[in-house]
Amino acid sequence: MRRGRLRPAGAALAAVLLAGCAPFAGPGAAPPAGKPARAGGQGQEMPPVLDHVRTADRVVFLTYDDEAGRDPRLTALLRERRLPVTLFLTDAVAGPAYGDFARLRSVGAGLQNHTLDHRSLRGLPYAGQRAEICGQQTKLGSRFGVRPHLLRPPHGRYDDATLRAAADCGITAVVLWRAALADDGTLAYARGEHRLSPGDIVSVTSPSRTPDLLRRIEERGLRVARLEDYLRSGPSAFEGEAEGRSGGPGRSPR
Repeated sequence: MRRGRLRPAGAALAAVLLAGCAPFAGPGAAPPAGKPARAGGQGQEMPPVLDHVRTADRVVFLTYDDEAGRDPRLTALLRERRLPVTLFLTDAVAGPAYGDFARLRSVGAGLQNHTLDHRSLRGLPYAGQRAEICGQQTKLGSRFGVRPHLLRPPHGRYDDATLRAAADCGITAVVLWRAALADDGTLAYARGEHRLSPGDIVSVTSPSRTPDLLRRIEERGLRVARLEDYLRSGPSAFEGEAEGRSGGPGRSPR
């Protein structure tokens, strides 16, 4: 990956996702993502956009958006296997069932930001994007006592204003996906080889297909790891008060 300023989202899917490779990171270490761009002209670093973590570990990362997280089969699976997955939550969808997500968190799931109302962020004014991102930071912080440091923009769509707003809300990485598991069990890849590779971030839309996916992961000699362990927040990520890609690969996750 060429080091330097992160490019804003382009019109083409490939341009969006190719911006997302992070250099090597391991558990407990923040990924050195080159020299990030600055936000708002005030010297604040923009978060990198990731669909993959460059690592020597033979691991992949499973991520789910809110509707999948409300499936009781996922709770049972996580409890049984203690899978270290990451859930991206929208308040408008997850809010009525935050108790369910508290139970998922109790069995090891990480809870991260998917905005307040699931509006497509790309093209919104900066103030609107900031309200969507910071508002959900506040909601999740109030409900669970933790402030997320990862953001998944709805539908994987973002622009430069998204990155500036995310930085201002304490987000340290914008997370997309290199592979998406559809309801029919097929894996769609955004770029590169059409097989799972170490460091891939996978979006899973159907919890019922997760056991099949786990078998495929094991067949590749891989295991599931916690994304947050490889993308830890920086020391000042949560300082201060929070205020109020064009598409993804294959079938776009929410």
